[in-house]
Amino acid sequence: MGCLGNVLWFLFGGFVSGLTWLLAGCLWCITIVGIPIGMQCFKLAGLCFFPFGKEVQYGGGAASFLLNVLWIVFSGLILAIEHVVMGCILCVTIIGIPFGLQHFKLAKLALMPFGAVVY
Repeated sequence: MGCLGNVLWFLFGGFVSGLTWLLAGCLWCITIVGIPIGMQCFKLAGLCFFPFGKEVQYGGGAASFLLNVLWIVFSGLILAIEHVVMGCILCVTIIGIPFGLQHFKLAKLALMPFGAVVY
């Protein structure tokens, strides 16, 4: 079921959300200081392309907290709003509910990507 969900996800919206994460990663990698944040964006873009069958566990310490605050100010809020809006639109139909729930999972991850581990 996860493979079929990932294929449908990629065709009907996952490609666009993954591209926004790739764009954010490229913008962060322009500066040397932003390269670690950009690399995290590239990792999460892969999750955005194919999210079914994966779980996210949150954790981290003080460094993760500081990076998350910096992230929210510059990129995270925009990406989280994008995922929430797309999730609300997809949850209008019964067929779209699983895809909307994945967008809500990604919206939470868009607010706190540092210290999160994807399984």
